[in-house]
Amino acid sequence: MPKRATPASTESITKTSRAIKLKKQPLGAAPDAEPSEPLETAGPEVKSTKSTTTETDSAGRPVLVEFRNVTKRYDARAVLNKVDLKLFKGEFLSLVGPSGAGKSTLIKCLTLQERPEEGQIFVAGRDITQLHPGDLPLYRRKIGVVFQDFKLLPTRTVWENVAFALEVAGVSNREIQRRVGVMLETVGMLSKRGQFPSQLSGGEQQRVAIARALVHDPKILIADEPTGNLDPVNTWEIIELLYKINQTGTMVILATHDREIVDALKKRVVTMREGVVVADQVQGTYLV
Repeated sequence: MPKRATPASTESITKTSRAIKLKKQPLGAAPDAEPSEPLETAGPEVKSTKSTTTETDSAGRPVLVEFRNVTKRYDARAVLNKVDLKLFKGEFLSLVGPSGAGKSTLIKCLTLQERPEEGQIFVAGRDITQLHPGDLPLYRRKIGVVFQDFKLLPTRTVWENVAFALEVAGVSNREIQRRVGVMLETVGMLSKRGQFPSQLSGGEQQRVAIARALVHDPKILIADEPTGNLDPVNTWEIIELLYKINQTGTMVILATHDREIVDALKKRVVTMREGVVVADQVQGTYLV
């Protein structure tokens, strides 16, 4: 974990949350072949499970993700126990709880690295637990994930790390050039496009990882302990960047143990303990 943030750092993110006023538009326009929502092109069996919910939050944002009675077990232990949770389009959510609370498993179920034994998970109105394995790559392109340990390819440059995510999806070279440039400029790393990860600081590596996660124009960005290996200065720079990304309309799910970040953001906080959601605060604080 990073060192405790200074009062100046906390004040910085508080001012940022008041001052940033960006247009509500995607950070990088996706090609026509990609869906506008995560499951637009899912097969017939998925379409038959479409949710009928029209619930919105106080800002009028519709439900984008819904966990219904979700249970996941490892051996005989339920790491998620009948979880019900609704996440709204474009919101910034902090997911907190002690180690073993179920946060990582909840994320893995949303990205379909794991499938629950019971319950349903709706994304953009469709039950992803019924997705055919062949539909998983397209679905996952619409969920960006940023990890604590960056997971950059050490033998590829900054530019190549971000471009690789598009290359494996068969995007044209012209489109790759355009979108990688947009993403690197967005995260402030265009000037270091020719450097390798070993030549970058931890904060710079995380910025590249964020650019890679955003290059498919995801509707959801999951940041799983993104500041765990960073010093206080880089920690707050990354949090401010995530906040800016959220202001463009991308839902951000921040899983963190950092109390000061959560308290400074004053955003929705969902607290988990022993596989259960024990608190859900609209403008919350760190309760664990």
